[in-house]
Amino acid sequence: MRAPQLLVLFGSQTGTAEDQAERLRREARRRRMGCRVQALDAYAVADLIKEPLVIFVCATTGQGDPPDNMKNFWRFIFRKSLPSTSLCQMDFAVLGLGDSSYAKFNFVAKKLHRRLLQLGGSALLPPCLGDDQHELGPDAAIDPWLGDLWEKVLGLNPVPPDLPEIPLGVPLPSKFTFQFLQEAPSTGTEGPSIASTVPQGPPSESQPFLAPVVTNQRVTGSQHFQDVRLIEFDITDSSISFAAGDVVLILPSNSEAHIQKFCHVLGLDPDQFFLLQSREPGVPCPPGLPQPSSVKHLVSQYLDITSVPRRSFFELLACLSPHGLEREKLLEFSSAQGQEELWEYCNRPRRTILEVLCDFPHTACAIPPDYLLDLIPQIRPRAFSIASSLLAHPTRLQILVAVVQYQTRLKEPRRGLCSSWLASLDPGQAQPVRVPLWVRPGGLVFPETPDTPVIMVGPGTGVAPFRAAIQERVAQGQTGNFLFFGCRKRDQDFYWQTEWQELEKRGYLTLVTAFSREQEQKVYVQHRLQELGPLVWELLDRRGAHFYLAGNAKYMPTDVEEALTSVFQEEGQLSNADAAAYLARLQRTLRFQTETWA
Repeated sequence: MRAPQLLVLFGSQTGTAEDQAERLRREARRRRMGCRVQALDAYAVADLIKEPLVIFVCATTGQGDPPDNMKNFWRFIFRKSLPSTSLCQMDFAVLGLGDSSYAKFNFVAKKLHRRLLQLGGSALLPPCLGDDQHELGPDAAIDPWLGDLWEKVLGLNPVPPDLPEIPLGVPLPSKFTFQFLQEAPSTGTEGPSIASTVPQGPPSESQPFLAPVVTNQRVTGSQHFQDVRLIEFDITDSSISFAAGDVVLILPSNSEAHIQKFCHVLGLDPDQFFLLQSREPGVPCPPGLPQPSSVKHLVSQYLDITSVPRRSFFELLACLSPHGLEREKLLEFSSAQGQEELWEYCNRPRRTILEVLCDFPHTACAIPPDYLLDLIPQIRPRAFSIASSLLAHPTRLQILVAVVQYQTRLKEPRRGLCSSWLASLDPGQAQPVRVPLWVRPGGLVFPETPDTPVIMVGPGTGVAPFRAAIQERVAQGQTGNFLFFGCRKRDQDFYWQTEWQELEKRGYLTLVTAFSREQEQKVYVQHRLQELGPLVWELLDRRGAHFYLAGNAKYMPTDVEEALTSVFQEEGQLSNADAAAYLARLQRTLRFQTETWA
């Protein structure tokens, strides 16, 4: 009797689905199940008819769209010609990753689950709907769901008795082995590092374009609580093309201080070189790592040592710990009973992987290098809305970056890896500062018809994609641009004030502002929408306007939707139910689009 075989397929824009897929792979190996993990578009989807057990892990992007590495699969699985018995041999489960601030929360997971049922698949469980907005993150829904999943899987596919589970405290074999070189390779043999490659063809994650930084300018006043930067890149020598609503992905690096500290705590020589070898046949080494590579390159540009560790990090660290007291504490953090204490220690203060390793020094210095890639996730690219149009700036790409820095109970302020790194770059250096980046379509799509008005609501840095849209539409001679912009004070964080006012004078823009801190009663963009209810209703109902919303996901999207519903009731004389249906119809037809972030 053979052990059951599990296939895990993931679709993800940011790496979160890949992380969860890897978590499933580890647990399957511990339970002695064969397990393959693949990106959905890397898998031959026609082979699904032969798969007995599949877990789909999928994120939802934009307006309910599948992520890029899932789109080919998505088109195939929804072919009307597929027989309704295509997947009658398959047991499946769908783990969804979404954000409940979006109207189409986990839409991809829900729709995929229904489609697999239509094709004859048997669902092991209802779909799991992970939510980025939950105070405990998506794991709040995923943890209990995974417990039920393994109970179902092992009930239907028992592991042979001669293959006992690997106990929880015993580490699984590492995915890769490190072969350290006695001597550093000759100059130039470290391979195509992120700092030296010039991509052939369109830039991508595997071959980003190294864009010179042209300007790095603070655009908030000296009295403002936040440092916000307008950063401009020169893309003259690239094949980069983009339209309004697209996003740029940027791959950051760890700071020199953090690299040195990490190497010191783990007893690593940053200048030593190594070769990676996979333990599993056919599994390639990570594409972001050259062969051979230096330890410094690995830590600088690959290991996300300043991220907040997941529970699986503590599970593996406990297995590797030789120190009694430290191991005991790590096991407590790994247990179901210790989750509240883990939250207080790690998640609430946003403690980083590097800080945790410093808190467990006896364990850190005993970590075998072979386990570094199992223990620490890869640095993921960060997405920024493009804030300029090629029609206005043909050789430039601009972004608006709010530098993330805040205080928790920890002494050291919390800093965003990418935003802090970008803010530190000095374009005035003799040697050009270059940033690895590439472009992908965003969640906002603007109308092509020239006479369609657009209402854009972009408080704070949410205004960035609308600047690109306005520049693009103005360059094409399109009027009917209505921008609702909100910030704290006009003299501190009124981004592109002069530019907007000039466009107003030329008749290309209607600008409505809300300065929340300039009067006793706070005024936000939703208040301005209600004040201008007759105009908003006229544009949407009689002139077929499209409505766009971008910015912080916490309260603003809900407040704006409530303001719009109120306008529909007052100006359109609609009932509560009809106003909600009107808004839903706008969303369904993509005349209401949002791009929000936590």
